[in-house]
Amino acid sequence: MSYLADSARYDQMTYRRTGRSGLKLPAISLGLWHNFGGDRPYELGRGIARRAFDLGVTHFDLANNYGPPYGSAEITFGQILKDDLRPYRDELVISTKAGYDMWDGPYGEWGSRKYLLSSLDQSLTRMGLDYVDIFYSHRFDPETPLEETMGALVSAVGQGKALYAGISSYSPVKTREAAELLRSAGVPLLIHQPSYSMLNRWIEPELLDTLEEVGAGCIAFSPLAQGMLTDRYLNGVPEGSRASQNKSLSTDLLTDENLARIRSLNEIAKSRGQSLAQLALTWTIRDPRVTSALIGASSVGQLEQNLAALQAPPLTDDELAEIDKHAVESGIDLWAPSSQAE
Repeated sequence: MSYLADSARYDQMTYRRTGRSGLKLPAISLGLWHNFGGDRPYELGRGIARRAFDLGVTHFDLANNYGPPYGSAEITFGQILKDDLRPYRDELVISTKAGYDMWDGPYGEWGSRKYLLSSLDQSLTRMGLDYVDIFYSHRFDPETPLEETMGALVSAVGQGKALYAGISSYSPVKTREAAELLRSAGVPLLIHQPSYSMLNRWIEPELLDTLEEVGAGCIAFSPLAQGMLTDRYLNGVPEGSRASQNKSLSTDLLTDENLARIRSLNEIAKSRGQSLAQLALTWTIRDPRVTSALIGASSVGQLEQNLAALQAPPLTDDELAEIDKHAVESGIDLWAPSSQAE
């Protein structure tokens, strides 16, 4: 039986304008960093993607090396498009990125024109698409002229292989430079994708102001701090969790200090009738300059629980002040080498 999207899918979702562009994104978007690789059952990812769209999630975020193995998340999503979502392509925002290691040799990572455009062609092939909506430079390359990296994004848009250009984990200084280079070529910087959570607040002092200044949106990844801002680690490291497998979360980050902060934040969440993950998402999108928060999901149930954060009342000034006592930098920013590069 063919998939038919829920006719009420746009009734509950909140959509926010991306910077000064004409594009709106759902306040919570679905990232395919985990749980869509070739190591996971296809029907699991398919069910999550279908349910997400039924609940108004129109934005699906990928990268060339999402898996494992590398490229397999794009292959999975391409199959989901073929099986279910192809009739709704014009209702979807699909993004991918290139910047981290993808294939062997000197042309398989970083920010050269050769790598970025070759990677985009491969991504389109894996997903069975003519274009993506957003193509990102996944990280700043200190050894490639920024003009070359941004020029590759301009070419991708000019060739019709991407509608918009984005960057991820760039410092405020490099963000401003990138935006100017793109603007001078007639391709505005649509969006920046930084890591951001209650335990990783690096974007607040300057980057958000920079993005507002250049007219770009912000989509926060890892708003649950690689899973730390859930109830999963309140009482240790459970078997099968990211930390137990050392997948993007090392047990070294689960210090006594961090666990104490997490437990205090969990008490605030409980006082609001929310889970810790829901509080973390409500907090991440509290600033209107944050267009969207990217979540992963390992099940349909987890997806539904996290999207329910959008139904919670706004945080009060008193709640924000209490959160600030515990929501402090906790040494978990794995992407700092890129975002601090000048």
